[in-house]
Amino acid sequence: MKILLAPSETKKSGGEYPFHPNDLLFKELAPYRMKLLHTYINVLQQGDMQVLSKMFGIKKEADILKHKKDIIHELTMKAVERYTGVAFDHLDYSNLDSVAQTYIDENVILFSNLFGPIKADDLIPEYKLKQGEAVGEIRPEKFYNEHAAHLMEAYLEDEEILDLRAGFYDKFYKPTKPYTTLKFIKEGKVVSHWAKAYRGIVLREIAKVGITTIEEFMTLPIEGLSIHEIQTKKHKTEIVYTIER
Repeated sequence: MKILLAPSETKKSGGEYPFHPNDLLFKELAPYRMKLLHTYINVLQQGDMQVLSKMFGIKKEADILKHKKDIIHELTMKAVERYTGVAFDHLDYSNLDSVAQTYIDENVILFSNLFGPIKADDLIPEYKLKQGEAVGEIRPEKFYNEHAAHLMEAYLEDEEILDLRAGFYDKFYKPTKPYTTLKFIKEGKVVSHWAKAYRGIVLREIAKVGITTIEEFMTLPIEGLSIHEIQTKKHKTEIVYTIER
């Protein structure tokens, strides 16, 4: 079973290792990644503050300048440790044991707005790119859908799929085979912030016991959640959880 996960716009700074773009998931994607990376760096070098503000999704000049750097020569860390949003806070990867960490490293695929589909343990530098924003003339979601979706299809051909991403990331890749997603409701209403938190919590519980099939996952007890209903439409099965607390 492979698990698809969205990135976060907030990231941890620093790193330990040099960046090797060719070592990321899908070596065939390397030339396209480099094209987008060079376009990104060119935009940074041009230094148009309005363009950078829009691309980064931030307004303060000091914050913009902090991200105006040649990321190809920045140090890296695992993608799953780089991202620091709500889902990643609740996953709390650094406090999992080595077996659970290895499970995540091997089975979680993240969808970076800059690097496209990457494994959780792929080493990436810190970068800033707002979801849905173009890099120069390139729209990353369309770019990676064109160049990486067929690679994902082949990679997942013999795998069950649990898709924990937000809906936006369907634009990068949407499975054409059966897959399972989650929805979270509280007091009868669909939630967004808590959905991010519980995606992290669900992934943490999956990793702790090493779930290998959707059938196993369906029987996994998760504190604070109960299954409300299961809906299947075409290839998509959606498990609807009620948040009990």
